[in-house]
Amino acid sequence: MQQPRKIPMRTCIACREEKPKREMLRVVKNSEGVISLDFSGKLPGRGAYICSAEECIKKLGQKKLLNKAFSMPVEDAVYQRITEEFLGSR
Repeated sequence: MQQPRKIPMRTCIACREEKPKREMLRVVKNSEGVISLDFSGKLPGRGAYICSAEECIKKLGQKKLLNKAFSMPVEDAVYQRITEEFLGSR
């Protein structure tokens, strides 16, 4: 008898809710300190997850949550890119 596959869960850095990894957006900081959006979920580096709820995307920029997640200052352009990626398409 085969074991059911375990679904990887991740915590949103804005709302602190745990959700399946595939439903979340991963923001990654690579070894050079460059921050980018990771749609594949496989880029190397330190990752932070955010759910696609509009409130979470807004809270991310307002409270500068990536600065804390990556322990470094994050440019406003990164927050704008994430906001445009999600809220621009709605």
